[in-house]
Amino acid sequence: MNHTIIFSAEIQQHQDINAAFINFPFDTNELFGKKGQVKVKVLLDDKVEYRSSLANMGGGCHRLGLTQVIRKELGKTFGEIVDVKLWEDKEERVVTVPDDVQELLNQNEKAKEFYNKMSYTHRKEYIRWIEDAKKEETRERRKIKMIEMLLEGKKGV
Repeated sequence: MNHTIIFSAEIQQHQDINAAFINFPFDTNELFGKKGQVKVKVLLDDKVEYRSSLANMGGGCHRLGLTQVIRKELGKTFGEIVDVKLWEDKEERVVTVPDDVQELLNQNEKAKEFYNKMSYTHRKEYIRWIEDAKKEETRERRKIKMIEMLLEGKKGV
């Protein structure tokens, strides 16, 4: 059984950009037997749950990234304290590709190959970007743009 790790942490700003993280105050090697990346499920302030990873950023500390969307859902920003519950995520991470997108990928072998080699997070980002389109024309444009970007080797949207 996965044991839950509970702590509070301050939301830190990454340099001068609109990116945030919290420091993980424990030894991942002791807790998870891993020194590198650890896939986790997280519950923040008992209301926002998501899947992420603890990343080793050097300096003997792992960090957990907090996206703008997550911070908005929490109603918190840099310098504020967040309550964290997290546990190791052992489930396979699968991105459901909509049929119309899969069809387009199937027609573009090189793009499909690159897409399939990308991390779960990057694949999820592309699909979310397409699915967030409010109009059909926007969705179609984004699908074509995705193929172009994949062919250029771009991992992020």
